[in-house]
Amino acid sequence: MKNIYFDHDGNIDDLVSLLLLLQAPDIKLIGVAAVDGDGYIDPSMESCRKMIDRFNLRNDNLEVARSDARAIHQFPEKWRIAPYSFNYFPILNESGQIKTREAKLPAYLDMIEKIKNADGLVDLVMTGPITDLAKALDKDSSIQEKIGKVYWMGGSLDGHGNVVAVDADGSQEWNAFWDPEAVKRVLQSDLDIQMVGLESTEEIPLTDELRQHWASLRKYPAIDLVGLGYSLIISIPGAELYLWDVLTTMSCLYPELVTSKTTKASIITDTLAAGRMYEDPNGKELTLVTGTNKEEFFDKMDMILKRKKN
Repeated sequence: MKNIYFDHDGNIDDLVSLLLLLQAPDIKLIGVAAVDGDGYIDPSMESCRKMIDRFNLRNDNLEVARSDARAIHQFPEKWRIAPYSFNYFPILNESGQIKTREAKLPAYLDMIEKIKNADGLVDLVMTGPITDLAKALDKDSSIQEKIGKVYWMGGSLDGHGNVVAVDADGSQEWNAFWDPEAVKRVLQSDLDIQMVGLESTEEIPLTDELRQHWASLRKYPAIDLVGLGYSLIISIPGAELYLWDVLTTMSCLYPELVTSKTTKASIITDTLAAGRMYEDPNGKELTLVTGTNKEEFFDKMDMILKRKKN
């Protein structure tokens, strides 16, 4: 059975990823951590704890660790507020209480503890900035021996980014831009890394058709929560959003869903290009996801979200 530690930055795609990990069969989720990144950390933490209370099908023994990592470049405020609304959804507040605890240790120390105490190797699914892993490696590099693979949503190797800021040239992806030094540290490690970049998810945009699909299946509580979550994301005409974090999570659960290539990459950590990743023959060897089977991807996602306790 695969052990997974999930480290995320608390926006809708991250929370949907947690939902999938709580409902998926044949894995053990050993830890969850939230970073103050794409979503404000306080509502993100509460949402995670409430979701564990409501959707933890395997009854994994879980608590949620709060990251003490701080941004070098913080996400725009307007991107970060959705978790406040998500946290108020009635489906997460029906009981009127939160039973799942907040971990005593900060995320990077919680990560070390959970990995070292795990029975077997641990895969890391990281859908936000990678700072907690960098801090964990600095604190105790021996955890590399217990990490099977790192699945990270971050970066872009085809020359385009999604950062619009006065201190950036626009070539960066936000999770890498948030803390370029942390990315550099992880790329210096011996870890096996699979990267989902901005270029990896063209087959799975967030569309009105997909929203309607979830609406048609809202009798399933987990799918209802997914539909509610994505209703908080406003689609701007001409600007497509993709399920980057969800693809990262699903590629860990079902590696056969994605196509990939092996490449080598580095990151720039200064000037207006700070956070830009690029292919580099002298860089870190990693696996870059290049695509997915759209039909099979959504079939698997539906299958997980339709599951219920026996």
